[in-house]
Amino acid sequence: MRVLMVCLGNICRSPLAEGILRSKVFSDSIFVDSAGTSGFHQGELPDPRSIAIAKVKGIDITYQRSRKFVVEDFDNFDLIYAMDQSNFNNILDLARNGEDESKVKMILNESNPNQNLNVPDPYYGGDQGFENVYNMLDEACDVIASKIQ
Repeated sequence: MRVLMVCLGNICRSPLAEGILRSKVFSDSIFVDSAGTSGFHQGELPDPRSIAIAKVKGIDITYQRSRKFVVEDFDNFDLIYAMDQSNFNNILDLARNGEDESKVKMILNESNPNQNLNVPDPYYGGDQGFENVYNMLDEACDVIASKIQ
């Protein structure tokens, strides 16, 4: 099983989601990665505030580097989780067929079924926003981990 987490810049939300899910699954059978729909931060570390909240929770995400979502990700991943509606739409715009489209999900629908809730982008806010995002993603990743293991 291969799972991809996607947000806009791949420095705040999706790196946290990647780190959280990795901490909950057996890495031998499940591969988790993240990407952004924009290439603004290509090659950069996650935001220091994402690194900090992950560290507080016992997760190291400092090995991650931002990368842009590409069409080939549809071939390389079984599940693609978007952090918000905008990124969901951007991913679907690149889909080549119904099989590609069927892989794309809104991540918070795992913990809040059929509500299409957005994970808020904490980039322009304070530390509390990152903690709130962590908690939302942690809850969703619990559900994902139980489904894919």
